[in-house]
Amino acid sequence: MFKEKVESLLNKALEDRPALFLIDFTISGDNTVRVVLDGDEGVNLQDCMDVSRAIEHNLDREAEDFSLEVTSAGATSPLQLRRQYKKNVGRKLMVRTSDNEWEGTLTEANDEHITLEWKAREPKPVGKGKVTVQKKEVIAFSDIHQAKVVLKF
Repeated sequence: MFKEKVESLLNKALEDRPALFLIDFTISGDNTVRVVLDGDEGVNLQDCMDVSRAIEHNLDREAEDFSLEVTSAGATSPLQLRRQYKKNVGRKLMVRTSDNEWEGTLTEANDEHITLEWKAREPKPVGKGKVTVQKKEVIAFSDIHQAKVVLKF
């Protein structure tokens, strides 16, 4: 009953904010409600506060004791939804599959796959020395084990 009510309030709050989307929603045994959000334009503090209020102000603490935590997906959290890839086009990703790992700029994300591009130094086909070449890898979503945005400081 409690979980269904919270879930309904959360869904309504997200309907009112179509740029936001749910990454994770859990309720632990001690009624700790944890909501993790992301957004097409990112998530700011006001977004978290608005969703938190939409849930908390419609629950009765006398009827159900609970704690509520609404957060944004961390910058270093693995990407979980295809929608997250689309918002990160142009950023550098580290992508791991069962048999390989790539780091490159995400240049495309559609419903089937992503495309990573990067530059690499390789030996010249003829003669000594190396040449910089443009590399490209198309990776199906079904093959991705983990993908994270690479932050540069």
